[in-house]
Amino acid sequence: MAETVSRVAVTPIHPCLGARVEGVDLAGPLDEVTFQRIFDAFQEYSVLVFQDQRLTDEQQMTFSRRFGPLETTINSIGQERRLHPNLVDLSNIDPRRDGRLMGWDDRRMLYQSGNQLWHTDSSFKPVPAMASLLSGREVPAVGGETEFVSMRHAYATLPEETRRRLEGRVVVHSILYSRSTIAKGLFDPEQEREQPPVRQALVRANPVNGRKSVYIGSHAWYVEGMDYDESCSLLDELLAHTTRPEHVYQHRWHAWDLVMWDNRCVLHRGRPWDATLHRRVMRRTTVAGEGPTADPPFASRSVAWDGIIPEGVGL
Repeated sequence: MAETVSRVAVTPIHPCLGARVEGVDLAGPLDEVTFQRIFDAFQEYSVLVFQDQRLTDEQQMTFSRRFGPLETTINSIGQERRLHPNLVDLSNIDPRRDGRLMGWDDRRMLYQSGNQLWHTDSSFKPVPAMASLLSGREVPAVGGETEFVSMRHAYATLPEETRRRLEGRVVVHSILYSRSTIAKGLFDPEQEREQPPVRQALVRANPVNGRKSVYIGSHAWYVEGMDYDESCSLLDELLAHTTRPEHVYQHRWHAWDLVMWDNRCVLHRGRPWDATLHRRVMRRTTVAGEGPTADPPFASRSVAWDGIIPEGVGL
């Protein structure tokens, strides 16, 4: 049943997470009552879907900044700084070749295929992201969906004994680790040096309502203080529990949808499409998080990336 305040209507779209927000034009200025309604819905539902929002890049950044300062995109493959540094270009359009389509055999698209792993944006940064906002400028007729699951629901449905086992644990996250599961050599040496591993709390609480979530995903490398194989098994079990099919909300894109999600408690992944036939042009803004989740935020020992597990990890 839809709830209304002023002209804004918020309607849940899945039992575990997500709501559709109607009656608002995000291209223009929002009054405080309207924005507060959206903010409250975001805290409650974790994923918000706004349909037919024909935003320019600047309008998308302006709305996103209402939630906090924006992240700067990392130095990675396919980000040639053509756009504003607060915008991420997720598309299969080759700017170097008059907009021709890039297939999955292109190195830039191979890097993007890492987005098809369950992940939360920027968990590989010392201060992980709070929210992401993705605008579907051009979308394929078939495929290319985005799926979401709630790490908050996952935590709430774990056995009490397991929840006690997770409290206080720290997980090392690394984008070099996650991308290495796709292919080797997706980062240049300079880019690798810019992305050292970071420490993140395994259990996080929403600062507004206190609701807890497990904090995992493809960037989660290993659990500190555990045998490496044991920690990998634990992370695999948590991921399997979180991503059970009945817990998944699949968003089928329409042109000019804007979807925002809470990276503190949501995992997402993109689904494949025929990139040699269909254009898919997306713009993402990312709201920076409130601060580090673990103290100290950096790993206490130097962990060099060489594609293998460093000696002594987890011991």
